[in-house]
Parts: sequence; structure tokens; C-alpha cells
Amino acid sequence: MLAALGKKVDGYLAQFNRPMEHSIENVWSALTENEKLKKWMPNLRVEDLGKGGRIIFHMNDGTGSTFPISIIDYKIHSYFQYEWGKGSVRFELFPIDDGTLLILKEYIPVLTEHTSKDLAGWHVCLDVFNALLKGEEMDFPKEEWEKHRKDYARIIDKYRG
Repeated sequence: MLAALGKKVDGYLAQFNRPMEHSIENVWSALTENEKLKKWMPNLRVEDLGKGGRIIFHMNDGTGSTFPISIIDYKIHSYFQYEWGKGSVRFELFPIDDGTLLILKEYIPVLTEHTSKDLAGWHVCLDVFNALLKGEEMDFPKEEWEKHRKDYARIIDKYRG
């Protein structure tokens, strides 16, 4: 299911709702523990977990380039928000009957040519994330990413007029 994109006063909000058949503790550990995090988002490494803490973003382009990302908001087993470009990304966890509802919100100040790539990236990363929780490992599905990039580009075009 594609993310919902909506206009806000200070930009846009993309929201992914993903029910997971796993406990909040298992979903949380995959979001925040580096050994699990690198299996679905290999660019990120948590350095200091907590509000005001830091994540390191690795370019993984052969240059060895990295940059710090600040953790804006954090409550264990509940939410985790950090800088993402000029906006931010927030994960929220809620208990549901058969597991956990994971909500990913990306706050986007301005829609750019890169936005569709970013949203498609989150979309397939969440698929990889869910597979990891099921005990499966999968490579980043580039064909799926390209399909979703086109879908998100069409949605974004409606807002850009």
C-alpha cells in the first residue's frame, strides 16, 4: 500500500501505515539495534539512542562519506524521530490485536525531484523491514523501487500542478 501524501501548513506529510504480526519489542529492536537496522537500512547506524542523540548516515557510495543526523524525539517502544534532509522521519508504534501497527511519517518541507525517490525508498525499506521480522533476508528490490518511484512521482505531480 502506497503512503498517503497530504499538504500541511509548513510543507507535506507522507504517512505509511504498516501492520506487523510482531510484538512492539521486536519491531522496536529492528528499528533501533544496529545489527538489525543494517539489514533493512544499511545507510544508518545509531550512535547515541535517545532524544538529542545521534545517528550516522553512511553514503555507501565508496567514498566513505558520512554525516550525523540528530534524534529529535524519542520514547522507548513508542516513537523515534530524526532529521531527514530538511525535514524529518518519525516512527510510531501502536499495539494491535495481532501485533504492532508501525506508522512512518516523513515531514517534507518542499516537494522536489528527489521526493519520489525518497518515498519509494521508504516503501521498499519497509518491505525489507517486514521480511527481516519474519526471519527472511532480502536484497533491496530495485525493480520494486522503480515501480513505486513512478507511482509516487504521479502522486507528487498532483501537488506540484
